[in-house]
Amino acid sequence: MPKDAISLPLRARYFAGNLFVRGLIGLAGLVPYRWRVPLMGWLTARLAPLAGYDDRVRANLALACPDLPEAEIRRLIRAVPDNAGRTMIELYAGGPFLERARAAPISGPGLTALEEARASGRPVILMSGHFGNYIAARASLMARGYRMGGLYRRMANPYFNRHYVNALLGTGRPMFEQGRRGMMEMVRHLKQGGIIAIIGDQHVHGGRELRFFGQPAMTSVVPAELALKYDAALIPVYAIRQPDGLNFRIEMQAEIRHSDPETMTQTINDGLEALVRDHMDQWFWIHRRWKPWGKFGLQPETSD
Repeated sequence: MPKDAISLPLRARYFAGNLFVRGLIGLAGLVPYRWRVPLMGWLTARLAPLAGYDDRVRANLALACPDLPEAEIRRLIRAVPDNAGRTMIELYAGGPFLERARAAPISGPGLTALEEARASGRPVILMSGHFGNYIAARASLMARGYRMGGLYRRMANPYFNRHYVNALLGTGRPMFEQGRRGMMEMVRHLKQGGIIAIIGDQHVHGGRELRFFGQPAMTSVVPAELALKYDAALIPVYAIRQPDGLNFRIEMQAEIRHSDPETMTQTINDGLEALVRDHMDQWFWIHRRWKPWGKFGLQPETSD
């Protein structure tokens, strides 16, 4: 969003919100890493009601998992923002986080497909979601010599976006901003036999109505279209946070068989859903997967 298009009251809200978040990040940075991550998770979980996240998580669970026991709902209302807080502070932690991400073991049939694609010079599209810590998966693979670009969405809050992008760049380059220019750069990278990583579990205006947890979910099929157009391997990959809350295991699901964009993308949705059902507290139940975003200061911008 161009800065001059933001009203003065909204700009003030963005500025204040950014100061608050940056203050939390700065204070947390004074704490040793092994305590910093759980501390930020705890703080985020306790502050979540102020942002309306409790209601958001409960509403999404009521839609997607209507038979979930009340005790489990209450657990997730705290556990989901806890994971979100850990993920945010890990992004800003630099070396200590990247060391743990690089040490994460990788398993699953997708690893063999990735190795074969690299050996043959075939381009690869890695699909992930707001699960565990998606940045950990990218960092782990890059540490093993897989140079890859990442696609990100600009934050609506311009003050927050500046340091957010810098933090993303610190986890690896190149990064491509969603939009015309970023798409051109990403396609160029792909056509040269490169690897790109895309987060695909957000509501997308103009996407296709597919299914996620049995509910209609507007989903972008562009990654699948690119895979078909450039004969790229399409491989889902996720970083599963381990019970200690600090380390990860990387799971690479089977390569998606080329067919049509809708079928391929639905297979990705189904694979993520199965993983989420096994680790309900690690998916971002806070965001509006089944309906358009509301007006929140730190939300990603929409393309419409």
